Amino acid sequence: MIELEQVSYTYPHTVQKALNHLSFDLPRGKCVLVTGPSGAGKTTLCLASAGILHHEYGGKKEGRVILKGTDISTLASLSEVAKTIGIVFDDAEAQMIFTTVEEEILSALEYRGLAAEVVEERLSAIMEKTHLTELKNRSPHHLSGGQKQRVALAATLALGNDILILDEPTSELDEAATARIVEILRNLKNEGKTILLVEHKFDHFRDMVDTLVVMENGAISTMGSPEEVLRDERIHKIVFADFSKIRSGIPNENTDSAPGKKPGATPVIVVKDLVYSYDKIRALDTISLTITTGEFVAVVGENGSGKTTLVKHFNGLLNPESGMVTIAGKDTKLSSTTELSKQVGLVFQNPDHMFFADSVYDEVAFGLKNLGITDGDAIIRSALEEVHLGHTGTLYPRWLSRGERQRLAIACVIAMQPQIIVLDEPTTGLDGNEARLVMEVLKRLQSKGHTIVIITHNQEIAGKCADRILRMEGGRIISDTPARST
Repeated sequence: MIELEQVSYTYPHTVQKALNHLSFDLPRGKCVLVTGPSGAGKTTLCLASAGILHHEYGGKKEGRVILKGTDISTLASLSEVAKTIGIVFDDAEAQMIFTTVEEEILSALEYRGLAAEVVEERLSAIMEKTHLTELKNRSPHHLSGGQKQRVALAATLALGNDILILDEPTSELDEAATARIVEILRNLKNEGKTILLVEHKFDHFRDMVDTLVVMENGAISTMGSPEEVLRDERIHKIVFADFSKIRSGIPNENTDSAPGKKPGATPVIVVKDLVYSYDKIRALDTISLTITTGEFVAVVGENGSGKTTLVKHFNGLLNPESGMVTIAGKDTKLSSTTELSKQVGLVFQNPDHMFFADSVYDEVAFGLKNLGITDGDAIIRSALEEVHLGHTGTLYPRWLSRGERQRLAIACVIAMQPQIIVLDEPTTGLDGNEARLVMEVLKRLQSKGHTIVIITHNQEIAGKCADRILRMEGGRIISDTPARST
């Protein structure tokens, strides 16, 4: 249904091709899974296949994209393409504009001009299919990552497209939420949908994938049935991430004591009886916690367990409904976010939410200016070198790969030199090499005395990098253990 013929693409103001003479075919009713290292061109492939590069982007384009026998570039507009192709981006929230889940899906159904009774029937069926019925009156912006992903998928399904393109639909999801997305997509394929899927979690989708495509440096390294492709040992290592080689950076001394009780350690984060609710639904339920100087703490748990809500209290993005949070002895309720930012740096789950400058250098400089530091050139360059991005200073941030953007977000935070660095899913959407690089950066920062708190779904990363693991469920901390005992 989609054919790419010798497609090349170069983003504006760059010289390196994001896609380099790429050709492949997406047959009707089949599932093609694309994987490969961060920066390989996978998202650009999605944009090309969906007609977005031809109709919405500048840059240099070569080759042809054929949709059901028609060259996409000859279609009048992107809306013509959208009648056949639905796309779900890796940032699901960016696709949401309405105040409730139900309105998000209804808007897509109404766009099709269906009769009222048909709209109601299809709305119910789609919400049931994507397990959203109980969430229909919730604000999509207050949902967990997995729930948002299902809302974006449901809204796309409501358009009735024959072809679905999904860019990292499970990158922010825990095992249970990933399994649910896999189930939904498997059922859609069985119904005859054609699916182009960009994913690092190949193993979860193995039984529904007809063709496995591995990309590197904007080109297809290999393509074929999963069994054929995975016979190559080098390719096998690209497809299956190996976190066993993450270097600890420093001895894991905290595990010799009970969590948070290392002799002589100073408490820097103290949470007491914290309660917080969204839409009258309790997200945090009487949480108490102490984190000390220099600890590396991993917070784990299923989507919606309260992890992100908890860490947003550390820098004043949220204030307690009841209870208290103190950072380096300061009550967050009595401190401004600017004051707290000097103590706590937060890297969001999606680093793109932090970027708005025209260059990598200016992105890092922005935070320093907020602190009143006007001559921070040495600090900026040092922060970029720390995360191995010293060569990218003049580039537009959104042209970087996902892994590079993640490291840029870390550079923005460490340039401000906060005592505490909090990261929400810092390895989301990254291949194994990028994930290891990010974690090694964090271990080096810990070795320099920073307190590190990460939210992660990756149990192996938590076990190998953290001193201590907090497990959350239903807005509560259900366990708090040294990492080596998990």
